[in-house]
Amino acid sequence: MNEPASPNDRPAGDVVATAAPPTSPPPAPPPPVPGPADDGPADDGPAGAGRAARWAVPVVYVTAMCMNGLDATIVNPALFSIATDLGVGPAAANLVEGSFLASLAVSMPVAGWLCDRYGAARVFLAALALFTAASALCGLAWNLDSLVGFRVLQGVGGGVLTPAGMTMLFTAYAPEERMRLSRYIVVPTALAPALGPVLGGLLADHLSWRWAFLLNVPFGVAAVLLGLAAVRVPSPGAGTAGRFDLRGLLALWVLKDRGFLRGAAAASLAAAGLMGMLFVFPLMYQDALGASASDAGLVLFPEALGLMAAGFAVDRVCARWGERRVTALGLLGGAALFTALALTAPGPWTLRAIMFSVGLVLGHAVTAVQISAFDDVAPEVMGRAMTLFQSLRMLGGALGVGLCALAIPVGYPAALLVAAAFLGAAFLSAVLLTPAAVTARAG
Repeated sequence: MNEPASPNDRPAGDVVATAAPPTSPPPAPPPPVPGPADDGPADDGPAGAGRAARWAVPVVYVTAMCMNGLDATIVNPALFSIATDLGVGPAAANLVEGSFLASLAVSMPVAGWLCDRYGAARVFLAALALFTAASALCGLAWNLDSLVGFRVLQGVGGGVLTPAGMTMLFTAYAPEERMRLSRYIVVPTALAPALGPVLGGLLADHLSWRWAFLLNVPFGVAAVLLGLAAVRVPSPGAGTAGRFDLRGLLALWVLKDRGFLRGAAAASLAAAGLMGMLFVFPLMYQDALGASASDAGLVLFPEALGLMAAGFAVDRVCARWGERRVTALGLLGGAALFTALALTAPGPWTLRAIMFSVGLVLGHAVTAVQISAFDDVAPEVMGRAMTLFQSLRMLGGALGVGLCALAIPVGYPAALLVAAAFLGAAFLSAVLLTPAAVTARAG
């Protein structure tokens, strides 16, 4: 389960790159409800799309985001079954999740350039087709190496999918329509990752872990066909982007901004801790405690509810206590909860309460640090700065999964303590990387 995207992400400038990680897509534009007038001639919108396309765009987008969000969380409870079935140790299953996160991080920066060059609709549908095909291949994987390779392909498609989809929506709907569209989009795209752990556990226990991937295929095929039939795709060569320049796309110079550097460091380390815990805990719950995958999914599920609750409350909490205080307390609270998971043996309902608390405190912390990170970022580089921020978070998550996996041979409690240490490091980054300190280092 990924961390929540900030509700205050401000897509100024380069809208393409403002999308959050696929597991927690940001709100996006909502369609006018079709009525009798829609039987008339096509009414072209800002993108030159007729009414049929305007109806299809949000449907295809929501389907794709639900697939992407579900896929990011559905696998964790099934990892122990995957390792057992493929004949590898539980720790080796980290490659299944780590490879996906790393490929997400690498492909995200390219999305904006691709959309500018080839058109958002074309890139979105190509990414969705790749994601769907890779999902089918993951379900057919014959060993760990093949599964990891197919997860990389899935991550490439998923990393491009969210920013390209946001661009397609922002192109199809005028600014005054976008807020209304969010009412139709937010709920399904938020519920999908929340339901992932429960669904993944049930599939692993009663069918096969392979269905955690194959589930995407019919929905992906239907969405691609609908998109091809209804969404007007520009002719090849219509784009105007120039030569690919990774340094320009990532806007690395934004790290000189004191608040951005502090926020990016804290958010990346927090992602490492959270993703590491979400990797280790289901394995421990099944391997060491003898629980089923379904039990593991049900215990993890409240963490997603905590994230959602934080998304509704964080604005008011930050207004009252301040973003820096909310960040620091949230990270410390998360580290304490991870330590409790490592050193105690609570019952299932206590574990669910702990998981809800984890989502609640880290949801506040990560959202608050993201808000403060962009306070002084110039509008003309906002999109590229957001791309860099989200890519670093994904890389942090992959690092956390990998290092926690290396600690599993010592014992699951040790691996959970590694995750707690990442949150401790995130706290230190948020507290000690003061503006004066960063300025001194920047020279």
